[in-house]
Amino acid sequence: MLIDAAGRVSQGPALVVMSGLALAVALISLASGAYPLALVDILGLLGGQDSSDPVHHMVLFEVRMPRLLLGFLAGSVLAVSGAILQGLFRNPLADPGLIGVSAGAALAAITVIVLGGTVLSGWVDLLGRWALPLAAFAGGSGTVFLAWKIARRAGQTSVATLLLAGIAINAVAGAGTGLLTFYADDSELRSLTFWTMGSLGQASWDDLVVAGPWLLLALILAPLLARPLDAFLMGEQVVGHLGYSTLAVKRGAILIAGLGVGAAVAVTGLIGFVGLVVPHVVRQLLGASHRTVIPYSALAGGTLLVAADCIARVVVAPAELPIGLMMALIGGPCFLALLLRTRMV
Repeated sequence: MLIDAAGRVSQGPALVVMSGLALAVALISLASGAYPLALVDILGLLGGQDSSDPVHHMVLFEVRMPRLLLGFLAGSVLAVSGAILQGLFRNPLADPGLIGVSAGAALAAITVIVLGGTVLSGWVDLLGRWALPLAAFAGGSGTVFLAWKIARRAGQTSVATLLLAGIAINAVAGAGTGLLTFYADDSELRSLTFWTMGSLGQASWDDLVVAGPWLLLALILAPLLARPLDAFLMGEQVVGHLGYSTLAVKRGAILIAGLGVGAAVAVTGLIGFVGLVVPHVVRQLLGASHRTVIPYSALAGGTLLVAADCIARVVVAPAELPIGLMMALIGGPCFLALLLRTRMV
């Protein structure tokens, strides 16, 4: 049966459908853009055939392919980070953006952009191209740790305090971003626009080399939290009785979420709603177990972000909409629909 008595979709058919959809979206991503490529040409080039037009090879392998891979990895990590934080805090609104992770990572990255040639020149000279992703990772991890510490009282994590702390962190990060914008020059302002609106337009193999290992590491480590996060669903007191260290699980979840979101923000800028909507949909369709939610959120999140990027490329062609705006247009109505459906149920 495709749907069980509880209204959940069977995992096998769901995996087939989602994998097929991911493949279709990937091919559309490689074909669409200001310079369209035919499907037969894409398949031929991927199969190792030489193209009569060298521009085809350049567009596919130097522009479209790194953009596809980076978009899929970033979307997967954002969705998985949302699933982890929602499970950790037992709060369906614990999105990386709502509790300040994305804003903190972006603020740290913007600080490197604006002050990298002056105050932080030593840091940039020492770390080179690793300075930006490391700063974003530190900013993302620091903000989620700060929000957790503020919400932590008498061994319990207050959901209301967590969300209020996230609002305050977002406000402070926004003020810091505005201050840096005031002092930025013209070239830095163009980079700041990238961070605040999100984009995959500048994706390159260099970005994959810098951010890819961190993104992959977060995706590899995330499934290790599946069983402990399932225990968290029953309350923090139960976690210790099941043999898990509550503090170690929380620290691990914070580090993995900060690592993944920081690396994603470092190369894509601020992109919202992926970590909020995708885990919601996966839980409703496949169940609440994190052994299911985490891997399927990775697949669905990557597919969603690549699909949004495809739409952003063609809707106002030859110009491109920022993918952060496109995700807001897609994710906002979807999230409202989820809220209305939950209220009706």
